[in-house]
Amino acid sequence: MPRLPGGRRPGASPLAHASSASPLSPSALGEAVPDVAPRLRELRRRRGLTLESAAQRAGLSPAHLSRLETGRRQPSLPMLLALARTYGTTVAELLGETPPEREPVIRAGSREPAGADGWTYHQAGVPGRAMQALRLEIPYGAQGDLVRMHPGEEWLYVLRGGLRLTLGESVHELAPGDSAHYDSLTPHRLAATGREGAEALFVHTLLQSPDVHPHI
Repeated sequence: MPRLPGGRRPGASPLAHASSASPLSPSALGEAVPDVAPRLRELRRRRGLTLESAAQRAGLSPAHLSRLETGRRQPSLPMLLALARTYGTTVAELLGETPPEREPVIRAGSREPAGADGWTYHQAGVPGRAMQALRLEIPYGAQGDLVRMHPGEEWLYVLRGGLRLTLGESVHELAPGDSAHYDSLTPHRLAATGREGAEALFVHTLLQSPDVHPHI
């Protein structure tokens, strides 16, 4: 799969990259661990996840996650990485580090677009947020056979041209003004339907929709 500057894949949120990019020394981790327990519990509840569903997504047992949330166990760095991905945040936030202020407005033409396998990606959001926002230019015949599948959700809005969105076994033809919102764990691919290509707004987040039946 093509990658954006910084080594990220176009379909992947910058959070997935940021969560594992900053090494933490064992001493620094040990000093910060006592404050992690209440923050883990707060983040899980804020995401609307039960103990069981959060533990399953992070690859832990509910009992183990409960011990982490009450401070009876100290999380290892791999556990923190797994929980950061589960809650759509970074290890730095789990450890209570305050991120630097980011400029909320992106001016037209202030950032150079990135190209990968024929597609052009215009950054429409701020790096390090829970959502990755892009404006996509999709030429006819580019990446039409590339199937993607990754954690999170995607939303897109067609600005120009036609798009063919394949979700699993379903195929959807989208025209300007049409939008789609779907779970990106479903195998999906996107292609322009006309030789003039297409343009769309695109948002991706690592966060999943809350479970409809969280106790089942």
